[in-house]
Amino acid sequence: MRPLRFAAALMLTVVACGPAPDESASGDWPDRSPRFDVVEELRADLLRPRAEADGGGSASVEELGGPAVAGQPGSWRIVYRAGPLGVAVDGAVYLQVSPFWAWSTPQVEREAALGFTRIATDAEGVDLSAETPDQQLLAVHVGGRPLREGERIEITYGAGPAGALADRYAERESRFWVAVDGDGDGVRELIAESPAVDVMPGPPARLLLHLPSTARPGDRVTLTAALVDAVGNGWPAAAGTLELRLPAGASLVDSRVDSATDVERALSLALALEDRGRLVIPLRLSAEAGGVIRVRGQLIGTAAEPGFEAESNPLVVAPAGRRVLWADLQNHSGLSDGSATPDDLLRYAREVAALDAAAVTDHDHWGMRFMDGEPSIWRRTLDAADARNEPGRFVALAGYEWTNWVEGHRHVVFFEPTSAAAAGLLLSSIDERYDEPRELWAGLEGVRALTFAHHSAGAPIATDWSSPPPAEVEPATEIVSVHGSSEAADSPGMVVRNALAGNFVRDALDRGYRLGFVGSSDGHDGHPGLGHLASPSGGVAAILSDEVTRQGIYEALLARRTYATNGPRIVVRASYAGWPIGADIPAVAAAAGTVGPIAGVPETTLVVRAIAPGEIARIEVVSRQGAAGAGALTGEALCGEAERGEGERECSLTVPLPGFQAGGYLYLRVVQEDGGAAWTSPFFFR
Repeated sequence: MRPLRFAAALMLTVVACGPAPDESASGDWPDRSPRFDVVEELRADLLRPRAEADGGGSASVEELGGPAVAGQPGSWRIVYRAGPLGVAVDGAVYLQVSPFWAWSTPQVEREAALGFTRIATDAEGVDLSAETPDQQLLAVHVGGRPLREGERIEITYGAGPAGALADRYAERESRFWVAVDGDGDGVRELIAESPAVDVMPGPPARLLLHLPSTARPGDRVTLTAALVDAVGNGWPAAAGTLELRLPAGASLVDSRVDSATDVERALSLALALEDRGRLVIPLRLSAEAGGVIRVRGQLIGTAAEPGFEAESNPLVVAPAGRRVLWADLQNHSGLSDGSATPDDLLRYAREVAALDAAAVTDHDHWGMRFMDGEPSIWRRTLDAADARNEPGRFVALAGYEWTNWVEGHRHVVFFEPTSAAAAGLLLSSIDERYDEPRELWAGLEGVRALTFAHHSAGAPIATDWSSPPPAEVEPATEIVSVHGSSEAADSPGMVVRNALAGNFVRDALDRGYRLGFVGSSDGHDGHPGLGHLASPSGGVAAILSDEVTRQGIYEALLARRTYATNGPRIVVRASYAGWPIGADIPAVAAAAGTVGPIAGVPETTLVVRAIAPGEIARIEVVSRQGAAGAGALTGEALCGEAERGEGERECSLTVPLPGFQAGGYLYLRVVQEDGGAAWTSPFFFR
């Protein structure tokens, strides 16, 4: 599949917009103003003829000032060598630095400014001229005579005193995309292999400490200590001493100190340059351990003074309760419009973010190369997921984003080995056989795959909710991501671009859709699970499952045993009359007179416990009493002194509620003082 003629301009300007919602008695969904123009341009590009000389030749890159460093200036020489058919007069060679992030735009007008670029050729009689037709795109036009086979064009990017800024996100294989219009008709095509450089992380700026969120007394657990730079890039070069304060009930696995001691202890560990800013510390919990454990730490002896301090997320130690697994089910690699290789993205998820599961979900038909036209791109994602999958320790998943500019974007995630069957299930959003949600779902029938609508309330395109999602394929929806929250107009951190009233997830619930909630970063920075470090919002999914396997996560998602956060790893335990979050509860049991699944638990009683990294501002109950009742109501349940614990970062509530009729629902929002938030999957009443 070939790149669009002006791909950068199209991809950077697409937004969703529309008028006020239709509030007529017919109950139609709001006018979402779908982008038919984008679809038409994508399909037209498939049919646009290419000359045989388009995309001919080869290119290489030389790093003039040493390795590229994230967010730092540098200079690079890209050398293009013409192919057998050369480049005609009025043809052009294009340099496209990544149009998605922070590379400087190449320009030839201002020598003192960032991105200044010089062009030269060894071909006598060839006259070159250059222009910047779009953001991060340079066109080098051929005049005088044709460029012949083997003749060169040198493009020195960052040739002025200011250099050119490298991408702010570190990654391997960051490409300088080179395309050629060989016959001068204005249509270009990428060369077979554009040159690439590795972008190194910047200096360390932050220490992260991650524990699992749940454990049993006597368990062995892992504390992951990782340094990142200012925007979350992992594995920076650093050396020093990591000083930890281990709470009572926890000790090093190989320590001779009794882990049952009831005093806090100090621990010092050396961090060497070869550790690449990361240490994995195995801990054991005493058989008597219980309650909430948090580990504090400081790195000293680095360039930063007085050093980096951090506290881990809370670990809840209890003899019962499902395990909380943390997952990021939507991430984009450098194979479409993101950063990092699929393998490095999954490695970051496990080694830096300490997630339990992550998925690579590059676009089907978006980016500099299109996955639906190049099976090798899709195969690379499948192979990376299989290579990184470690049942019992880390679940690596393959998927793709069904990038539909009419119906809304959904990502598809597979929960089985990436066999030949999965390889053949890249169902493109611009393929007329699969360009409607019902066609997508039908194409996935019989496969352990799930779809998730995302940024459903706003830009870049709102979801068309008029097609009811089938529970066996789409049991949950992505309620929050780097785009913000699509929950409701009163949501913490609501989507910031073109939020469409009447098209929020709560509106879908009010129509009777039974959807669990997940968060995903929708990350393009190569930092799954930590999208909130470089953006105002992030997203992660809490999966309630005791099995760290593809099957265990798949079953939990089908049962809606999930909740979402916008980044912080908040632990939420909640039940209604003994029923777990996501449950379908008989309305008669919710009304009165019938016990729930746990004997002795009062009917119509909501029990909540929240343990957060930050101070809890409030817990909110969002409910609709029944299908014929009023709209969803938000009730704030402030935590009083008796309900709080440990510096106002814990809250336990028992809330009596009125009975629910069939069609009702209930879910919770836990909101921290700093804006961090969690949303539980709803309890549904039937």
